[in-house]
Amino acid sequence: AWYVPCLASLETLQELCRKENLRCKSIGITNRSLKSYEVEYLCDYKVEEGKEYYLVKWKGWPESSNTWEPQKNLKCPLLLQNFLSDKNEYLSRVKENKALKVRNHVKTLKPAVAEYIVKKAKQRIALRRWKEELNRKKNHRGMILVENTVDLEGPPLDFYYINEYKPAPGINVINGITTGCDCSDCPAEKCCPKEAGFILAYNKQRKLKIQPGLPIYECNSFCRCGPDCPNRIVQKGTQYSLCIFRTNNGRGWGVKTLQKIKTNSFVMEYVGEVITSEEAERRGQLYDNQGNTYLFDLDYDSDEFTVDAARYGNVSHFVNHSCDPNLQVFNVFIDNLDLRLPRIALFSTRTIKAGEELTFDYQMKGSIDLTSDSAEGLSPSRKRIRTVCKCGAVCCRGYLN
Repeated sequence: AWYVPCLASLETLQELCRKENLRCKSIGITNRSLKSYEVEYLCDYKVEEGKEYYLVKWKGWPESSNTWEPQKNLKCPLLLQNFLSDKNEYLSRVKENKALKVRNHVKTLKPAVAEYIVKKAKQRIALRRWKEELNRKKNHRGMILVENTVDLEGPPLDFYYINEYKPAPGINVINGITTGCDCSDCPAEKCCPKEAGFILAYNKQRKLKIQPGLPIYECNSFCRCGPDCPNRIVQKGTQYSLCIFRTNNGRGWGVKTLQKIKTNSFVMEYVGEVITSEEAERRGQLYDNQGNTYLFDLDYDSDEFTVDAARYGNVSHFVNHSCDPNLQVFNVFIDNLDLRLPRIALFSTRTIKAGEELTFDYQMKGSIDLTSDSAEGLSPSRKRIRTVCKCGAVCCRGYLN
């Protein structure tokens, strides 16, 4: 049967059912649960005749069903804590000391304060749902967290998480490779890298040992070696738990690691739509006006294709630029040996502490000799409008391009 996925949240569907007095067992609305009540968030506060009341938004019920409830009846300490924290945060930002006003012997929150609290509550729910969605879709070991303590920005509305390249019609990112190595001990024998004319990229600790500009050839699905082969690193995906967070200096979202990352470790792949360079030029004209920098040329051997991570991508979509980065780009070949379509892997250039932001140089300057042919294949798509750089590095060049 033909169908499309529903984009509405479970709570939204439950609200519609209760509003229309409908039952739907598949989303938990039955005769028994039709009148069930659970606090979703707290909207407002007042003190009347010496008693404290909170305006409650009930989970799965429309806002028209909100009710004032005495504090003594509420069994939601975390939501009460969030309410007070959001109130104090707003007051500190607007530099006000009083949140309450008195009218007709009733103390009530100022409308601006209550409005901010509701927005923060809705944002918190939206970010939690987004985090759950990201972790459902990712296929790697590391967890993904989401954090915004800076503003009221919620999840991006037009971004879809993918784990591997999404080729445009007519582009084949799997070239039908039918052979692999026959090694019983890959590092010691004539493995995939040697067959391609290069050295094994990893040492015994499975850390990168080659210089920037050299390609990585990993064992593929036709190789005799198993999943524990030391030449299978990038294909296993991100091993670290990462956090997508809102930056406080106008750079939008960023990514920080929640674990220590050692030097020369694989961190993540850069994935997105694979499009032709002609299509990338067309999209680039639009992205320039928006200040976006998601186009990444796959010009290791030629300049036929580009990766566009604007709408489709993984965690790397949110990694910011730095003129002094802690990640380095490498071209990787696994199940596709087409030199026009390498996979793009980001490796650590130094030890990265837990809580530190992850960055890479959108121009890939510094550690790469840009005069070499191999280095030319690592630079992201050139932009036509100069974008001011906000990386804050001592060696900042002033512009992203």
